[in-house]
Amino acid sequence: MIARIWRGWVRTEDRAAYADYIEATGIAHYRRTPGNQGAHMLLRDLDDGRTEVVTLSFWTSYDAIRAFAGEDVSAAVFYPEDDRYLVDREVTVTHFDVHGAA
Repeated sequence: MIARIWRGWVRTEDRAAYADYIEATGIAHYRRTPGNQGAHMLLRDLDDGRTEVVTLSFWTSYDAIRAFAGEDVSAAVFYPEDDRYLVDREVTVTHFDVHGAA
């Protein structure tokens, strides 16, 4: 199993709206892609008026990730309203082999 992790930052005042938006777009897209084994969003308020957003998804293979992300699996996938919310973002993702996955 492979874990895929992305990070972005929104204004804390936009936290709830962005979480709802990502749940309806990115997380839903992850979950309906064959080979996805789960997707989660993590939120953490920072002391500077921003909220860190982490998406964490699990995949059966890099081929399954390609079906979601395209040929360059290291590129982050963005949605039309992301520019409205994000004050900073990673444009690449990180992949990890999941050790001991059941």
